[in-house]
Amino acid sequence: MRILVVGGGYVGMYTALRLQRKLKPELKRGEAEIVVVTPDPYMTYQPFLPEAAAGSISPRHVVVPLRRVLDRCRIVIGEVKTVDHAKRTASFTTLATADEGSGAVDITYDEIVMAPGSISRTLPVPGLAEHGVGFKTVEEAIGLRNHVIEQMDIASSTRDPAIRDAALTFVFVGGGYAGVEALGELEDMARYASRYYHNVKAEDMKWILVEASGRILPEVGEEMGKYTVRELRRRNIDVRLETRLDSCEDRVAVLSDGSRFPTRTVVWTAGVKPHPVLAATDLPLNERGRLDCTAQLRVDGVTHAWGAGDAAAVPDVTADEPGKECAPNAQHAVRQARTLGDNIAASLREQPLKEYTHKYVGSVASLGLHKGVAHVYGRKLKGYPAWFMHRVYHLSRVPTVNRKSRVLSEWVLSGLFKREIVSLGSLEHPRAEFELAAGGRSPKESS
Repeated sequence: MRILVVGGGYVGMYTALRLQRKLKPELKRGEAEIVVVTPDPYMTYQPFLPEAAAGSISPRHVVVPLRRVLDRCRIVIGEVKTVDHAKRTASFTTLATADEGSGAVDITYDEIVMAPGSISRTLPVPGLAEHGVGFKTVEEAIGLRNHVIEQMDIASSTRDPAIRDAALTFVFVGGGYAGVEALGELEDMARYASRYYHNVKAEDMKWILVEASGRILPEVGEEMGKYTVRELRRRNIDVRLETRLDSCEDRVAVLSDGSRFPTRTVVWTAGVKPHPVLAATDLPLNERGRLDCTAQLRVDGVTHAWGAGDAAAVPDVTADEPGKECAPNAQHAVRQARTLGDNIAASLREQPLKEYTHKYVGSVASLGLHKGVAHVYGRKLKGYPAWFMHRVYHLSRVPTVNRKSRVLSEWVLSGLFKREIVSLGSLEHPRAEFELAAGGRSPKESS
């Protein structure tokens, strides 16, 4: 019996982890096999990406190596391209597919867990594909940190006021968790770094948050959202509500209110959408492209198929109004994965299944070092207490004792010593120097 898990994010990793515990006897006897197909050999704990970008946590400690955690599973680094559930077959490509020239590989399964997660939801904004950057992966977070420090170096060394102004202007689009936390942490880091520049001051930098709706951080409530706007504006961050990014061609951000900002940094965090692989399956989807699931986390209308997390529309049985779905966030994903693993094991043993139930307890958000907002169990916190709660909560949720210990030790050390403000720009182009020495052109020259 083979259980195929598509994706190695929150749901994929935690479901496989639960299954290898629940099915330990079957795995030992060789009666069951768990195969995880994932593009990356690690799970990224995304709530720590802003702190990784700010240098408070090492990038290595934001990710969890799947092969170490899922030691009883078969890990395949690749991408599932299609799923034919009627035939219980999926096709996927691996890192060796191009060299082999053999095309996609087919794999059969008995049970499938669809947990591919989500991708950034973009709009047809002119110039966005050429100049924008997302904030969903650890590579994007570290690249953005290096980029911000590099812009400060450019501003410090140029004699052209137009180049300096564009280098010190940073535009973030999207007022959800990713946008607000990334902006808050990076502005805090850049403000600290500016003390080491003789001709770049914190007030020289322009930080702009663009949000299409009339509020930010809706998860923490209206009152805390308004407080967050006041806190960001107090730090001279330009918060533009009910405003859209119309264009960023030629490195100029044009907003719907008519404002124009020459900038070399546009960070796009305006929501997510289901992974495209869902459209390449014969599984039922809802109108937003997510898997139509039951409260037991089965894909509705079919057998032997399961889903959870960002890719699944799971009914919220604790909600007062009928038809409401669980929010696609980490709080639900981790808990859904546990129920999902239990239900798959119970189904294989012909035992009754459980419904996923979880009352949403609230949200916490960091706005930089010692700054945050929280709305948990009806209590509203701001400033240092909210920031401390943010760290305690996510430290308790990051997987493995190994990662908890490493993150905690880094926090302790960062409290004792000064921040690191080094930009390792060569990480994006590690062969640039050798290519130049060998007679080629550097990536910056060719771009």
